[in-house]
Amino acid sequence: MKTQAVHQELDRARATGPLRQIQIPPCPELLTRLRAAMTAHPHPDLEEVGRIAAADVAMSATLLRVANSPLHLVAGHVPCTTVGQAMYRIGLDESARLMQAFLVRHAIPVNSPHLSRFWQRSTKRAVAMAFIARQLPGMQVDLAYGYGLFCHVGMPVLLQSVRGYGATMVEAGARIDRPYIATENANHRTDHAVVGALVVKVWHLAPELMMAIRLHHDFDALGDDSVEPEVRSLIAAGVIAEHLMRQHEGLDEDADWAANREAALAWLHLTHEDLEHWDETLRPLLDEA
Repeated sequence: MKTQAVHQELDRARATGPLRQIQIPPCPELLTRLRAAMTAHPHPDLEEVGRIAAADVAMSATLLRVANSPLHLVAGHVPCTTVGQAMYRIGLDESARLMQAFLVRHAIPVNSPHLSRFWQRSTKRAVAMAFIARQLPGMQVDLAYGYGLFCHVGMPVLLQSVRGYGATMVEAGARIDRPYIATENANHRTDHAVVGALVVKVWHLAPELMMAIRLHHDFDALGDDSVEPEVRSLIAAGVIAEHLMRQHEGLDEDADWAANREAALAWLHLTHEDLEHWDETLRPLLDEA
């Protein structure tokens, strides 16, 4: 499935198919400004990023909290008291990722027992994805972080737009005879992978991100030469990130990991020993997330 084919699929489903009733929250203005500031040439617009960070009191507080956390506040350092100090301590790229997560979380609120801890786990997944990307030459950290953040974003959007989706989530989670998205499609003629890809498309985020979200439950893509390598890497890393998260939370391995771990490891040229080492290094980051 090529990128253009996904665009066309989403456009058709939006115009005459099951996505007509889906309400996509608008992309936050501050997020649009942040993306423009971070991609300004030849260098990011630091003054604009600072203005964006200071534009929301709660977002500023988030940066200060992270900067003053045990992960960043080393012995002998005084606590940060301004947003500028916090961003300097955390670093520009990490500050931008924290701001992105804050803005997305508030643009798509989740107030349902069906999705308890949704944004907490999405943030942990994003942190795990960024960590994995730093270990793999050529993998874009920001793209990996965005994949972790948006991977399941179709779920809260469906919950807000489609009657009966909460019951579908309960059913899909309980059934062992078919995949989660099969139950979604049986009940609603669409699934959270499609809707998540639509969010990425409407928000004008990276096409590789849209493709990876669309295919993140289509694990045959890992062996499909027609799928772009960067998309396959995101899908493979996503399987690993979920596994590492579950280990951190003391949960059993899930069906996706059991069925697709060898394909994911092979695509990324990793071993189980690599993951054992990563698990130990990643745990403090997941604790903080």
